[in-house]
Amino acid sequence: MILESIGLGVAGAAGLFGHVKTKDFVRRKLRYTKVAEKSASGMGLATGAVATVAIAALPVVTLLPAVIVGAGIGSGVAFGIKQARGK
Repeated sequence: MILESIGLGVAGAAGLFGHVKTKDFVRRKLRYTKVAEKSASGMGLATGAVATVAIAALPVVTLLPAVIVGAGIGSGVAFGIKQARGK
């Protein structure tokens, strides 16, 4: 029980870190590319899904922490695209 709580806490921290870093990267580096013209929610969902599958493939990570981290990364992409557009 305690180990599961620690694991979810680590996954939450990783999801928050992934959100912040991904949002900053997309906002700074992809501002003048075609990515900024795409649908922010669609790109966020696609990126989150790919990240979830990639993280869940690791042998020591279960599905729930992978979903938490994938959601953080996907939302970072969506918010970064919106900021890059200036909306």
